[in-house]
Amino acid sequence: MDFFSGQETLTVVQWILRGVVGFFFFVIIAKLMGDRSISQATLLDFVIVLVIGNIIAHPLSDEGLGLKGSMITMGVLVILYLAGVFLSLRSRKIRRLFVPKPLPLIENGKIHYKNMNKARISIDVLLSELRKEKAEDIGKVALALWEPGGKVSTFLRNQYQPITPSTFGTPIKPFHIPKTVIREREIDYEELRQLGKDEEWLLHKLSSTYNNIKLEEILLATVDQNEKMNVFLYHKS
Repeated sequence: MDFFSGQETLTVVQWILRGVVGFFFFVIIAKLMGDRSISQATLLDFVIVLVIGNIIAHPLSDEGLGLKGSMITMGVLVILYLAGVFLSLRSRKIRRLFVPKPLPLIENGKIHYKNMNKARISIDVLLSELRKEKAEDIGKVALALWEPGGKVSTFLRNQYQPITPSTFGTPIKPFHIPKTVIREREIDYEELRQLGKDEEWLLHKLSSTYNNIKLEEILLATVDQNEKMNVFLYHKS
């Protein structure tokens, strides 16, 4: 176990053993963090991966440093990371700290330059993202959102949507994205304000559309431009 602690020099075998131990320990750490940190990198995920990678890199390249201290530090960081993920699932305020709301970059063919500056992207990057979605003309875009993961979600105006059997013989309607008025038992008053509604209207709409449903049972509730409400409840296990 001499390779595990700091040494003046290490043999080739000891360097190999350090690499093997470091590799498998990093795999275990990544497994504990979960697939979320790989498939959906948020600010918290990016910071923890960057710090952990830097910590494990030093003892793997410097024989004077031992693996023990780095592994303990990495373990503590992973515990803090998992605690942060757990708290973000329980608290919307903490979640907003790490996962901000999507920024509208384009609305009805008009670019929001202020939001582009917030997202720190250039017009070239925006056009590149639109081309990936086969949206070559900004005027055809009804809504483009800069998502927390760094991707652009693009919605074309209805007249530029691909033709499907359901579209034949139906008039073209303006594009609207449903507003999320309830999220995890909490009312989103900002979305209600954009709809021109208040809490009293929401509760009345909820009681008249869905009988005997309490706010505490609602996971998600959306309202479209026709004031049609869709409600998704928590599944009771």
